[in-house]
Amino acid sequence: MTSRGTAAWSEWRSVQWNEILSPPVLAELLDGGQAFRWGPDADGAWIGRWAGHTARLKRDDAGRLLWSAPEPGAAAVGRALGVYLDTGRDGAALTDILPWRGDPHLLRCLRAFPGLRVLRQPFGETLLCFLCSSAKQIVQIKQAVSLLGSRHGESGALPGWEAIARLPESALRACLLGFRARHIHGVAAFLAAHPGWLEETEALPYPEARERLCGLPGVGEKIADCTLLFGAGRLEAFPVDVWILRAMARRYGLEGWKPAQVAQFGRLHFGPHAGLAQQYIFAWERAYGAENP
Repeated sequence: MTSRGTAAWSEWRSVQWNEILSPPVLAELLDGGQAFRWGPDADGAWIGRWAGHTARLKRDDAGRLLWSAPEPGAAAVGRALGVYLDTGRDGAALTDILPWRGDPHLLRCLRAFPGLRVLRQPFGETLLCFLCSSAKQIVQIKQAVSLLGSRHGESGALPGWEAIARLPESALRACLLGFRARHIHGVAAFLAAHPGWLEETEALPYPEARERLCGLPGVGEKIADCTLLFGAGRLEAFPVDVWILRAMARRYGLEGWKPAQVAQFGRLHFGPHAGLAQQYIFAWERAYGAENP
């Protein structure tokens, strides 16, 4: 993904928050599995898209985050970026509530990725991206999501669910979605027949929202939890994928536990911000797990 094009970019401006992010933490935040529409730019910055917005991010010499966006309209992108990065919540305070004082593995995860947080992405877009993610690696998910945007969105933005409902399943399969195309097609048809369903679901308490999402075609507990964590700010959600299964078996003695059991343990052990703990554990396991079997 590059920033080349005809649009003029705004000057670099400071993101209004107190986080100081190292390059590995910024890379993990944008490209570690929460979102799939960010990539390095030609000049070393990150460029990403969400909900029709495009922005660049980079660190200054002190580690503070800067942003730039295409003109005109950069001011609107800046406001949307504040929501996307969830700058209204104090990341340090959220992390401090986690049980790191009595959990040495969690503590080393926090120390390895200081300042890591959970993005607040558009709910419907998050659901679409994680429906694309089933049984795929991050690079493959990014490729499929990129094809959806370039072939069926406007100006590279992801198509909305209404637009997807008008597409034949074959068009989705052509975006390298495989069996996931059937599920996405089914979800789009359901949402077209139930206007407002996504907005209602996003506003529900976590257990009810999770149950509703799991009733959609192709949506299991992991996709539902990812959608609620990264798209609705429900920090009590604890998504369980192969990395978390491995981490919880190795670091917490949960060998042989099923995903639903691990998710329940995670919510109980890590508390109301379990999803934030999950991100630290996930990041550490991918970065350092092989060195610490």
